[in-house]
Parts: sequence; structure tokens; C-alpha cells
Amino acid sequence: MNYRLRRESTVILMSTRLGAPYKDRVEENGRVLIYEGHDNPRPEGDKTPKEVDQVGTNPDGSFTQNGLFANAASEYKRGIREPEVVRVYEKIKTGIWVYNGIFLLTDAWQESSGGRSVFKFRLELADQEKPLSVTSAPIDQSRVIPTHVKLEVWKRDGGKCVKCNAKDNLHFDHIIPYSKGGTSMDAANIQLLCIRHNLEKRDKIE
Repeated sequence: MNYRLRRESTVILMSTRLGAPYKDRVEENGRVLIYEGHDNPRPEGDKTPKEVDQVGTNPDGSFTQNGLFANAASEYKRGIREPEVVRVYEKIKTGIWVYNGIFLLTDAWQESSGGRSVFKFRLELADQEKPLSVTSAPIDQSRVIPTHVKLEVWKRDGGKCVKCNAKDNLHFDHIIPYSKGGTSMDAANIQLLCIRHNLEKRDKIE
């Protein structure tokens, strides 16, 4: 997690893979992410990072990354500021990260996990649509492409743009756009495009 990275974008790197170091999860058909805070990499004594509470402040009183995120969420809930805009990337396999979109940081809290206190952050997909709930929307209306679909598409398309074979700056693209009813749940509707071809296509159906 990087709050205002180089004074620009706020970025988080998440993973829901089996064995991931943090318990991140996806809710409400991909429109909500629950992101776990980061451990103290250098706890005092002989304890490991997973044996001690996650902290919001450093010994000098300054905010840790957890504290910066929690403070931003608190200020939003108190009406002091707009929600923090966060760029979310997901690890789908070793060495492969994909862009999941723009989310808004709307809440933060601490809870007990494995006998210690950890931070949890709620992020909501940033768009103009009314948030969907699990009970009110069919599962194939998720905007965020599930990890297992991304892995299938990555393998099928050989980790390169289907238009020009580029291997850098790749995006998972809906062949039939989500805005026109295209599903995120079927690999047959998803393809890999480089950033140039993805921007050229936009919401067109080819």
C-alpha cells in the first residue's frame, strides 16, 4: 500500500490467492474490496510480523501507511474531505500484476485476527452507477474480472496483446463491453490488449 505515492496516486497491491500474506477479499460482485493493512516489518524482540498488532503510528508519532489510510477514511466519514482515490492492482500469479481499476477509500477499522489487531480498509468501485448488492444483481454482472478468468485468459493469449503481440502495459479487455452487457465471468468475452489498442477500442464492439 502506498499513500500518495511520490505525492501523486495512492496505490494498493492486493491478492486473494491461496497462501497470500494478507487476507484481502472481494465483496458485492467485485464492487467492494476489503483490504488488510500491512504488518510491522521489524517488530521488537524476537517476534515475527504476524505475531504483533498492526500499528497506525511510528515511534516518532508519524503515521504508518496504515495510519495514513485510516486517517483519510476517518476524514471522509466526518465530511472533512472527499474519499481518497486509489488505483488497485492484483497479483494473479508470481511476477504478474494486473490493473483492477479505480476505487474509493470509504471506511477503515481494526479487528482481531489470529490473536492480534489488524487494520481493514473498505474500497468501493469508482463510477456513477448505483452500487450493486449480491442479492440484487446476478453474478455475471460483476465489473471486476475474477482472478481465475484472468489466469485463463493470460494462458490462452500467451501473455501478450492479441492485436500486436506486445508484452508490456497489458490490459484485460471486455470484447463485448461491460457497459453494453458483456460479462466478466467468461474468458470467452475477455482478451489481452496493450494500452494502445485498448484505448483505441474503448467501448466499441469489434
